[in-house]
Amino acid sequence: MIYPQNFEQKIGFDQIRSLIKEKCLSTLGIDYTDRMTFSTGYESIREQLNQTWEFVRILENADDFPADFFFDVRPSIKRVRIEGTFLEEAELFDLRRSLDTIQRIIRFLYPGEEEEIKYPYLYKLSKEISSFPDLIKRIDLILDKFGHIKDNASPQLAHIRSNISATLSGISRSLNAILRTAQSEGFVDKEVSPTMRDGRLVIPVAPSYKRKIRGIVHDESASGKTIFIEPAEVVEANNRVRELENEERREITRILTSFTDELRPAIDEIIYSYEFLAEIDFIRAKALFAEEIGGVLPTFENTRQIEWFHAVHPLLYLSLKRQGKTIVPLDLTLDEKNRILLISGPNAGGKSVCLKTVGLLQYMLQCGLLVPMHDNSRTGIFKDIFIDIGDEQSIEDDLSTYSSHLTHMKYFVRNANENSLLLIDEFGGGTEPQIGGAIAEALLDRFNQKHAYGIITTHYQNLKHFAEDSEGIINGAMLYDRHLMQPLFKLSIGNPGSSFAIEIARKIGLPEEVIAAASEKVGSAYIDMDKYLQDIVRDKRYWESKRQNIRQREKKLEELTARYEADLIALEKQRKELLKQAKGDAAQLLAEANARIENTIREIKEAQAEKEKTRIARQKFEQFKTELEEAPTVDDKISKKLKQINDRKKRKQQKR
Repeated sequence: MIYPQNFEQKIGFDQIRSLIKEKCLSTLGIDYTDRMTFSTGYESIREQLNQTWEFVRILENADDFPADFFFDVRPSIKRVRIEGTFLEEAELFDLRRSLDTIQRIIRFLYPGEEEEIKYPYLYKLSKEISSFPDLIKRIDLILDKFGHIKDNASPQLAHIRSNISATLSGISRSLNAILRTAQSEGFVDKEVSPTMRDGRLVIPVAPSYKRKIRGIVHDESASGKTIFIEPAEVVEANNRVRELENEERREITRILTSFTDELRPAIDEIIYSYEFLAEIDFIRAKALFAEEIGGVLPTFENTRQIEWFHAVHPLLYLSLKRQGKTIVPLDLTLDEKNRILLISGPNAGGKSVCLKTVGLLQYMLQCGLLVPMHDNSRTGIFKDIFIDIGDEQSIEDDLSTYSSHLTHMKYFVRNANENSLLLIDEFGGGTEPQIGGAIAEALLDRFNQKHAYGIITTHYQNLKHFAEDSEGIINGAMLYDRHLMQPLFKLSIGNPGSSFAIEIARKIGLPEEVIAAASEKVGSAYIDMDKYLQDIVRDKRYWESKRQNIRQREKKLEELTARYEADLIALEKQRKELLKQAKGDAAQLLAEANARIENTIREIKEAQAEKEKTRIARQKFEQFKTELEEAPTVDDKISKKLKQINDRKKRKQQKR
């Protein structure tokens, strides 16, 4: 349920609808955009959101989506339900091209059984849709690629057009002969050629020579300097052409009527296919709009919740973007513990924008539109959205602004429940502050008892105190820079905000004695409390900045730690690879050393008493041993083998 009737206008959704219409390819999508409405069905909304999100991916990744020939032929198709009616040539051409577009879209969404379906939600839309390939083939027998009736659309039409062509050729020859004679006699200029007037071939002649050529005068130029004569010799032939053209039109009508008779039994199914084409046009426009505003698909659950990060008002975002400015995003959480957020703060500080942002984004979401916020946000669903914002004074109904406000409150109290989202601006305003604040507090208590959710803006101190003491309600403040004396348009949740009335009055330039008198009237307690609120907000900003810096440093530290851990893992892997390689090299050296040892022993044995050969063999072995000892290795087997060689050498010397 949406309240009041002009809800869309109040939150700016009518402008959103217009922007989406501009992105539609035809009246197909525009009609669907007009039918776009607020929904409370979870599955329906989820499907719409996923369809749009899939189309965003198509826009980002695929440049071959069929986006041409989105013609709305539904009025023409509905018109020919009556027997004897037929589609005109242009209507038939639009039907053929748009049916082909439907066929190509279906193929795009379902490339084949062996290929993965990339866009399941869009494919689901196309599963039961027919593209009528037989109708397309039948139209191709009637129309050429330019949308004109083919000569061979029927044997009779081919015969008629052949006769027309032959007759026109005869007329042309006769006219040219007459024209040449007239030119040679000076009745007609040399550069003149036959022309067409009222479907008949004629010769342009100066008025002074109109008696020189026997025939019928058909027309006169605007200047009166030329008349157009149909020579008597070709009148009969031109009449024949007229007769043949009438026969041609009758045959074309017969062909189109015959085709329409074939099409008529499938009209309902054809219209159903065009509803699919209309929905695709609509989804495409929604996806284009989402790209423009940075819309995403956040987590969407079948529960009442608002946990938004970096949410922005799309219309304000586009406006500021055109001005080269940036928008301040909104972080907001409403849950079972804190269902109602009471926002206070200075005028023109962004309270109303915050409220409208919540109303617009929630409404967009439940209309199946992607919303501009961080994709880690969590969104939910509400059965009712009620809004009370702006001046509702009515001369006709004799209602003041406050009376209108109370009328809305009466409706809210009667209809609000745990599934409702209330959006109330300047709660309690418009009447005498003391009683206005009391009524507002009583209403707020009632809304809280009903477990409704809501965003409420106010300046009333009693409401801030009530929120502080009531479970289910939480204070929030729009931040204000006391030094620069300007709003920051940033929402801070947890504490109430100051109106900064004294500071703003001083900045504007009210006399200091007026400000002092006002301060004295409200009393030191009020002034002290307002300063206390300002100090709280200031301190909160300070500590929030500190926390933000700490979070950033922690994040940087986590990134560094992760990087170092990755480097250590890589180094360990590299060390193992080097060790493995070194062991392999060592094994190879060991094998070579064993071979050298055996070879040296064999040479010494073979040399026996030949001292020179023995000396040379020992010298070679000593050189190899030195090289082996100097070579870098990680394997102790080499050292062990060298020790064995030295021990063997000593034993041989002792033996010798």
